[in-house]
Formats: sequence, structure tokens, C-alpha cells
Amino acid sequence: MDKYKAFFSIIFIVFSCIQKTNTNTYNTEGMVLIEGNIFMMGSDDSESNQDERPIHRVKINSFWMDETEVTNSQFREFITATGYITTAEMKPDWDELKKDLPPNTPKPDESVLVPASMVFKKNEEITNLNNHSQWWEWVPGANWKQPGGEGTSIEGKDDHPVVHVSWYDAKAYAEWKGRRLPTEAEWEYASRGGLVNNKYSWGNDNKLSNYANTWEGEFPKYNIRDDGFESTSPVKSYPSNNYGLYDMSGNVWEWCSDLYNYYYYESISNIISDNPKGPDKSYDPNEPYSEKRVVRGGSYLCSKSYCTGYRNSMRMKSTPDTGSMHTGFRTVMDYLN
Repeated sequence: MDKYKAFFSIIFIVFSCIQKTNTNTYNTEGMVLIEGNIFMMGSDDSESNQDERPIHRVKINSFWMDETEVTNSQFREFITATGYITTAEMKPDWDELKKDLPPNTPKPDESVLVPASMVFKKNEEITNLNNHSQWWEWVPGANWKQPGGEGTSIEGKDDHPVVHVSWYDAKAYAEWKGRRLPTEAEWEYASRGGLVNNKYSWGNDNKLSNYANTWEGEFPKYNIRDDGFESTSPVKSYPSNNYGLYDMSGNVWEWCSDLYNYYYYESISNIISDNPKGPDKSYDPNEPYSEKRVVRGGSYLCSKSYCTGYRNSMRMKSTPDTGSMHTGFRTVMDYLN
């Protein structure tokens, strides 16, 4: 009899551990349930780009989504618990970097191959907006803890979205939480908040400063800060959309799980896409050798005169190892009936 008691005790302990693990994995605190449906994805209005066309029908299952972008405080918990080192804190691997560059690209000087990330700098001398390097700088020591480089910090910004995170960093955090990154289709569906044929997550009102942290003024020369912020703003500084999601427009760009392909929408336009996961291959005609992942939602650097990334349908992309001071993320989780 004693051996049976011991056996059932072990079974009970194992079952309890499984229950506990499942509870932790399916923790929806700080998340919003997004009810699934069919929606029209993309745009063909005067502001849309070719990669947003054609508009096509997409079916989305119900899922949970973080109500805010992941904050510095939340990301710090992940780092403390795991000891994870972000991409920006590691020396770049030239053998990996050159895979995304044209053949025979010369290796840069070792002084460039140091832990660093992309930092925005105002530039009042710019006469055209065709060269991004005029307002971006590769800054050694810039990372999620030091967003402006060495000597800067995130003190007092626990409730601001974490930045300088690569796609790999965002994916690692999501997996630690028992979650994942949203698909591009899930992200746009959630951003629209149930509204049909609306440009922004809140509707069509063009007074952006009432709804989102974006750039007001002449980019990248000066920001008049109608919304009160020069860079990131605390999450929940603006009203949520109809689904209870904050900062789907502006503040920071958000990583999605999908590879980016300029022609992807054309390939799925004649069917109702059932929870699409994105293309099998990445293709950006501007940088055909670089594998890219999708980022969505725009940031505090987006302006009417340059980048309208805060539109629901606007698609942007970046190499997965790239971090910058206006890129963050939020996570999602499948809805289990």
C-alpha cells in the first residue's frame, strides 16, 4: 500500500507542476483579448505605398495582445531573470553581417565593429530626405539601458517603451513570457480596432498630437512638440483604440514576426488569407541582399512631411539584428478556448 501512496504522490506532484507551468505560460495579465474576424488589410489611398496594395481579405483568429508596448521595467525583469545580453551589447560578427551586404563589400575598420546601436540626431543642414545617414548615427555604447550612448540612462523612464531591441531580442523576451511576436496581419487587425476603412488606429482625425506621439515640425530639423514629447512617451499617455490598445500609432515602431517582402500582398490578393504568417522569403528592392523583418506602427520620429508610419496599413522593415532608439515591440498569445 505504501508504494501506491508513493506512486500517487509523485503523480500529484508532477500534475501540480504541469498546472503551475501552464498557468504561468497562459498568463494574460496586461493583455487584451482581440476577437477574431475577417478584415480588409492594406490601403490604396493617396498616401499608401505600393507594398500596401492591393487591399485583400484576411481571416484572423482570436488572440491576446499586450495593451502597451513592452516597457523598460518589464524588459529589465527579463534581463534580471535570464542574464540575456541584447544584440546592441555584443560586438558585431562580420561573417554574419556580410551575408546581408552586396558581394565583395569591404570589411569595415575594427573601430566600427563594437557594441553599438543607431541613435537619431537632429540635422538643420538637410536639403533633401533621401539619405537616412544624415540623421542616424552608429553610436558605441548605445543600448536599451543607455539609449543615447555612454553617459545616458533610462532612470525615471520605467514606464517608457524599451528601445534598441533587435528582432532577436524581442523574440527572446516573448518566448520567456510564454508568448510570441504578432504576425503583421494580427498587428494591423488589432491596430484598426474594429473600424473599417479608417486611416489611423483612432479613426480619421488628422490632429495627430491628440492621439499619438509623433514628430511635429520640419523633420529632422526641429520638433515643436505639440504632443509634449521630444522622444519616447510613457505608455498610456494617449487614449487607447477601440480594442483597448495603447500606442498602436506612434511612440516606437513594433517588431512583427513576419519576413518582409515588397510583393507579398500581390501574391495573396486573390484568396481569403487564413491567419497568414508572412512570406517564405524576404525581399526589399532597395536592399535586395538584406533579410528584413516587418516593423509596424510608426514612432515619435514619424511626421506628415516624411514618414506616415502611424497609419494602420503602413509597412516598414528592418534587418533583424538592427536596433535603434525608436524601435520596440509588444507580444501576443493564442487564445485557447
